[in-house]
Amino acid sequence: MLRKSFVNKAVIFCVLVAAFVALIFAYTAPTQAQEGRWCEGQNLRFFVGGEENDDFASIVLRGAQAAEHDLGPTVEYIYSGWDGERMIQQLGEAIAAQPDGIAMMGHPGDDAIMPLAAEASSAGISMIYQNVDVTNVRGNYGGGYIGANLYAQGRALAEESMRQFDLVPEDVVIVWGPWRQAGRAVREDGTADTFEEAGIVVIRLIEDAEMMANPELALPTLTEAVFDNPEVRLIVYPGGQMLGAAPEYMAAVDRGPGEIINVGFDTTPAVIEAFESGYVQLTSDQQPFLQGYLPILSLCGTLVYGFGPLNVDTGAGFVDVSNYQYVAEQATAGFR
Repeated sequence: MLRKSFVNKAVIFCVLVAAFVALIFAYTAPTQAQEGRWCEGQNLRFFVGGEENDDFASIVLRGAQAAEHDLGPTVEYIYSGWDGERMIQQLGEAIAAQPDGIAMMGHPGDDAIMPLAAEASSAGISMIYQNVDVTNVRGNYGGGYIGANLYAQGRALAEESMRQFDLVPEDVVIVWGPWRQAGRAVREDGTADTFEEAGIVVIRLIEDAEMMANPELALPTLTEAVFDNPEVRLIVYPGGQMLGAAPEYMAAVDRGPGEIINVGFDTTPAVIEAFESGYVQLTSDQQPFLQGYLPILSLCGTLVYGFGPLNVDTGAGFVDVSNYQYVAEQATAGFR
């Protein structure tokens, strides 16, 4: 009888504790959080990076739209065609519109963004950066970074390429990169540096923003480089737009699947198709969906709850001929 009384008291105590906790939560949690759209009323600007029909930018956009749907802010999307100067102009316009927060692509670099970051800070506008980090800007004016650790990602791709494809000193490789843009080619620097440290000959080809929007524009430069260096063993492409065009590039230089190894970054639908046709052998996945979703989540957390900004390395490792099928469905659906 004593034991039954003890159990009953314990049950009553647990029920009272649970009720007390629920009561506290009901009075402290915002109503919109209980409904799931706890960021309603916040106005944001989001830089997508490319254009609307861009394979990579469309995945970033899909992630940002998912966050907008889940959390409830009002988001205006800004397309820049991967043009750093255009991004700077648009950033100035976005700050003038006085939104609550801005998710900015870091492509223009620290020097170009710094004065506008100062202006946004003075205006009380929260900032976060995605895809390309701007460490000096963030050190001075705050803000998180959502994207791959670029230099480390570039080095890792070179190391994995050497391991998988048995590259040796004096082998010739081509590395595409935005070499004309100061501070923009951090990832490609990592790749080229690692190859060169291993004694591999690196030919650096200049990638312009227009090539990311229209990969066919790279054809003249690439064909000339391959014809001048017929011994080239491997080509590194700076993004999924160009990597996905590897079959067209190889047709232009009269090379079949695997005769030149094609590697790079991202897992777009076109890249998956190039894996299936044998023209792409390795890519480093940076999960652009997260580069869309997490900046909005971070801005909402800062604006609504006062949380510190998120810093997330979205690099997910390598996709190659042995495992690309595992991400093919997600990539084809536009989520990777």
